[in-house]
Amino acid sequence: MPSLEELAAKASACTRCRLAEGRTNVVFGTGDPAAELMLVGEGPGAEEDRRGLPFVGRSGQLLDRLLLEELGWTRERCYIANVTKCRPPNNRDPLPDEVEACSPYLEEQLAIVDPKVVVTLGNFAARLLLRTGEGVTRLRGRAYPFRRGVLVPTFHPAAALRGGGVIVAQMRADLVRAKAALAAPAPPQASPAGKAGARPDAGSGPSFDPIDARGTSRPEPGRLRG
Repeated sequence: MPSLEELAAKASACTRCRLAEGRTNVVFGTGDPAAELMLVGEGPGAEEDRRGLPFVGRSGQLLDRLLLEELGWTRERCYIANVTKCRPPNNRDPLPDEVEACSPYLEEQLAIVDPKVVVTLGNFAARLLLRTGEGVTRLRGRAYPFRRGVLVPTFHPAAALRGGGVIVAQMRADLVRAKAALAAPAPPQASPAGKAGARPDAGSGPSFDPIDARGTSRPEPGRLRG
């Protein structure tokens, strides 16, 4: 298995999709390479593209504040990455083929860091890693078995900047759920897969049952809708 540094060097020369044509920098990832908590967002914005680091604009400032206030952690204690490593033009959503082209990098990052808890920020990361077409509004509020631990979906901080206090409060609750999962034993049947390159079925729910913050499996409360 390559190191994160070796994988970042490979990504820096990547031309797998059209996003390579307009990037200033590949935004690979940052933080503790052995972090217990990994945060996965959608893709770089303008400031991230300029600096080559994830979540360094206004969204990142909010994320840093919520991490400190709810977990008592700075970003240096986490590992932070995105689904796509290059900025989509005009901050548009990444296209399916762009996500597919870039997802092997995220899959390798997950394998190398091997976090106990993954927090997805926004729809794209949650849908990709849970292999579902459901939206984060329906997915959040639960923890899902994932690899050796759990995955906790929450909103992208950009949505909180637009949506105000209600979404910020929900993000806080999700980070508290992640904090509890970090302190809890790993769930007995965490998913060993969660392949980032898998194509989600737009009509399906998550491929495993949600669990509560203590790692206890509980039934799926009916089919979710985005």
